[in-house]
Amino acid sequence: MKTYDIVLSIAGSDPSGGAGIQADIKAISANGAYAATAITSVVNENTQKVYGVHNVPVDFVEGQIRAVFDDLNVKIGRASCRERV
Repeated sequence: MKTYDIVLSIAGSDPSGGAGIQADIKAISANGAYAATAITSVVNENTQKVYGVHNVPVDFVEGQIRAVFDDLNVKIGRASCRERV
């Protein structure tokens, strides 16, 4: 069975996909790792303008992080970059 490095991204949500959790998931997946997430805010925006931000309460963000660490083997430490050929 193949195993993957697990990367936890803690960020806001960008519905246009150019930043935040959505962009992190793409970048993590493109580098062959498994993306786990904790959402800090939900943003009403597009590529031109931010219309509103709803922040997730801190205790709920902490709960998301605890839930990920309780279930997945997330390693804490310095990220390593692999040279691609």
